[in-house]
Amino acid sequence: MALSETTKLAIKHTTHCLIGCGIGEIVGMLIASYFGWHRIGRLPLAIILAFGFGYSLTYRGVRKHTASFKDAFKITAATDTLSITTMEIVDNTIELLIPNALLVTATQPRFWWGLALSLGIAFIITVPVNRYLIGRSGVHAHHHHSM
Repeated sequence: MALSETTKLAIKHTTHCLIGCGIGEIVGMLIASYFGWHRIGRLPLAIILAFGFGYSLTYRGVRKHTASFKDAFKITAATDTLSITTMEIVDNTIELLIPNALLVTATQPRFWWGLALSLGIAFIITVPVNRYLIGRSGVHAHHHHSM
């Protein structure tokens, strides 16, 4: 079964989103784990960093194709906000459901398999969200993504 160009683009964008969110989640959890923060402190830090890294990676690619910072920022916010939000909601919900996944340190396997599982499921759920956004707008700003 061949995938449509819209679906391929959605997968590409979601992969890009996954990388940014994954980096933010890992860095946030490592920092919080190092300082011994409870999951109440870990989650907000990881979410903030996931958005930060996700937006930064997209902005970098979008800026190459736009005339100004303002245009690149608008496109980045428009293309990534729902995508990152969806990925973070799914990712963190699953991590909260895995017993003690947010309480272990990065040296423990549960941290890594829990993160892999939650981000993997978040990816699967976020692809249709991005496909909808791309399909809804026809020529969508997601075309600006490049790494």
